[in-house]
Amino acid sequence: MQKVIRRTALARAQAQRKAAIAAKERQREEFKSALRERFAFNRMQLNLARREREQRREDWMRGPLAPKRDSGLYEQAYATLLPQYLHPPKVPQHLRRKYINFAPGDRVCLMKGPDKGKIGEVIKVDPETETVTVQGLNMVRLSRNSACQCRSFASKQVSNHIETIQVDVQVPDWLSARYGPKQPFHSVEAPIPMDDVRLVVALDDPATGQIREVLVKHVSAGEPILEREYGSTTPRHTRYIAGHNIEIPWPKERPVQHKDEDWDTLRMEVETPTWMPSLLHPPFPPSVIDELRNKYSKYRTRHDPEFVEQKKLEDLKQEYLQSRTLLTPMGEFREMMRKKKEAKTRAKLDANGNVIMDEETKNFIERFMRQNAEKKNANEASL
Repeated sequence: MQKVIRRTALARAQAQRKAAIAAKERQREEFKSALRERFAFNRMQLNLARREREQRREDWMRGPLAPKRDSGLYEQAYATLLPQYLHPPKVPQHLRRKYINFAPGDRVCLMKGPDKGKIGEVIKVDPETETVTVQGLNMVRLSRNSACQCRSFASKQVSNHIETIQVDVQVPDWLSARYGPKQPFHSVEAPIPMDDVRLVVALDDPATGQIREVLVKHVSAGEPILEREYGSTTPRHTRYIAGHNIEIPWPKERPVQHKDEDWDTLRMEVETPTWMPSLLHPPFPPSVIDELRNKYSKYRTRHDPEFVEQKKLEDLKQEYLQSRTLLTPMGEFREMMRKKKEAKTRAKLDANGNVIMDEETKNFIERFMRQNAEKKNANEASL
């Protein structure tokens, strides 16, 4: 029994080691994939900045002979960004924050970028990329002349005239025609990393007795863990100002405003009864039984004739396949040897199903017991 327990413990430990190694390997591969995505995203931004610098230098060197870049097929979408810029790479699962201390409705202050120092309201939180979207902020468009030929945000370090307006993202024609305006670009807010924003909290000033807004540099999270309604986007944990144990309340969730569309079903149509009970017809069609219980379940007492016929054909097919194995000499020989082996095994059993010992085994046991008895008697006589 001890051997069995030891083997079980060793097998459990080995399985745990294998699971730990597999988990580390998955984390390593996930980290490599995220690193490649991050490098590709950074390279895309660097290439865009380099191209903008080269074009700006070319425009400055050539002067009136500079090419007109806001013309041709991309005249209306000149200097806009692709949608890829609004989707930063995801953070690996094992490296993400345990607690997300931001929620839609929080007021935050930007610490980096052209909108540094401005305060806005969070409208979206993405825990996979650890970014937040602030309403009306991080919307940068750079203009370099009176015609307002906008450049992308990557060239903000080399432009002389900066106008903080928006980020123009290029969208396909079919998407604009179906869901938005006819122009080939939309103006949206770009996501901001959580490390580049600070929470703005209203606290009572004990010196003046008035409420003033404070930037919280470090936020801690912990218990109590609260219950939320189904579909709530507010985190369940409680957040505090680190070092002061001052609780930061979560913003109140705004009720969702549903807009009526042409394809919505009217309440009058829903409440209108369309089925009247009658004794001339069953309360529901027979197909409902097939939805409630599997049509071919073994627990059903009544089956369709087609199903019964199919089962009979399957049984006949099995009998036919078994009979086909006896048609060959090898099949007949194997069947004969199997029957002889079964008969030989049954001959060794008694009426109760126990194995009957042969005479040679019985004689060996009697001889062994007799020798042991003689040795025991000789030892007692010598003493």
